[in-house]
Amino acid sequence: MVTKLVDTEEKIKIAARKIFTQKGYAATRTRDIAEEADINLSLLNYYFRSKEKLFNIIMIEKLQEFFGVISPIITDFRLSLEEKVEKIVENYIEMILKNPDLPIFVLSEIRHNPKNFGIKMGVLHLLSNSSLVVQIAEKNSKVDPIHFLLNILGMSIFPFISKPIMMAGGLFDEEKFKSLMEERKRLIPIWIKATLET
Repeated sequence: MVTKLVDTEEKIKIAARKIFTQKGYAATRTRDIAEEADINLSLLNYYFRSKEKLFNIIMIEKLQEFFGVISPIITDFRLSLEEKVEKIVENYIEMILKNPDLPIFVLSEIRHNPKNFGIKMGVLHLLSNSSLVVQIAEKNSKVDPIHFLLNILGMSIFPFISKPIMMAGGLFDEEKFKSLMEERKRLIPIWIKATLET
């Protein structure tokens, strides 16, 4: 019976991840999730009580997945600044290649409730207490750590956000895009290093 309980809960969460990621919170109905999970609506309500509760669980998972790439890297004192940049870029590009809808979903939902999710993730606390900030100051005290991180994230994540427009414009196909992303793993650290030397 416990196995069945766990299986049903996980089945609902798998369906919810898919539907919320595709449609966002506002456009998703609990009926959509129940249909995707192949269960009846009352069973979904029994496990999760409300769409909001289920969404919050999924959103926290997605935020941890999205921002979890950074935290172990920027707080690791054993890694040099250059190694941190390389790892952040490589991990983000790899993660998003496997989850292409993730950036748009996370950014769209954070936009609706930034304070709530910022507090839950402790982003500012994490950044201000990281070895990354110390290393940036040592390398170039004129470079603001927030700009530094925004540049890395922007260069790593924005191509995925702009991908549908670029593909519709015929700039590349799926294979070319993957090739460009592999190339960016090498190029972004070079570009970031150049900003520290100015």
